[in-house]
Amino acid sequence: MTTLLAAVVLTTTLGALPPLKPLDASGRVTYFVAEGEAGSTFKPADRQLAVWALDAWQRAVNGAVHFTSSPKAQALVQVFWVGAQTGEYGETRPIVVNGHGGAAAYIRPDTSALGPDIAVLARNDALFRDTIVYLTCVHELGHALGLPHTADFDDVMYAFGYGGDIPLFFMRYRRQLKTRADIARVAGLSAGDIAAVRALYPR
Repeated sequence: MTTLLAAVVLTTTLGALPPLKPLDASGRVTYFVAEGEAGSTFKPADRQLAVWALDAWQRAVNGAVHFTSSPKAQALVQVFWVGAQTGEYGETRPIVVNGHGGAAAYIRPDTSALGPDIAVLARNDALFRDTIVYLTCVHELGHALGLPHTADFDDVMYAFGYGGDIPLFFMRYRRQLKTRADIARVAGLSAGDIAAVRALYPR
């Protein structure tokens, strides 16, 4: 259970993204969550995991940002579900939407590509599989908000390139869940994550 999976699940961004600028005085930030592409192992309920991840960050900033669903053409934050690729489980890239800087997060929900330890756990436990997908959404959407990687294993923004027990990284969150609905209330953010995002988005 202590296999290092950095080469498999390393999450990346193309440089540091600046903080999102809310689109109006209320702090509104538009978002769009796509359906999964063929072969991605996407499940329709994964869209809810992405929305819960946005809700977690929204709660963390105490109302400084309000995420609002919108059509893709107007969405400042866009979430896509794509097939597994070697070396990456999630990725966030900058985009421009109607002249505003935004971000596209690419989530790869195929847990069978994450090495044998995680693959077996996810196959035998649907909540562990949802844990991985949810925390990856939280991590990538943290990048979309402008947060960098950290070296603190407690943080959801931790970079797996630093090593550590990666199954444990996910399992400590899984242990807080009794049902899938618990994900909506268990944010998975550390004190460090919350302090960092509040510094970017003061109320």
